Amino acid sequence: MRDTPFDTRSSEWIGDMTVWLREHAETNDEQLGRLRRNLRQARERELTARQRQMLALYYDQGMKMSQIARKLGVNSSTVSRTIRRARERLYRCLRYGL
Repeated sequence: MRDTPFDTRSSEWIGDMTVWLREHAETNDEQLGRLRRNLRQARERELTARQRQMLALYYDQGMKMSQIARKLGVNSSTVSRTIRRARERLYRCLRYGL
């Protein structure tokens, strides 16, 4: 067993490590900005109008799938399937580029 000069289970060590990680972490603001821009473009270009509508209601407005189904007059399984397919399409677009 390796001897360590400090107790790695202590909260003091965890706090010090957190500070060190925060100070030495590279920022990924540029990558996040690029990802947001690409996501916005993919939503506009790659999704159907229905997929965009359901994603907006679900993610942007925070509605539950059952609420979306009632509002649009469709079955909740249709909402679930449409959102899943939209996410899959967005994933493929973002993974392989637009």
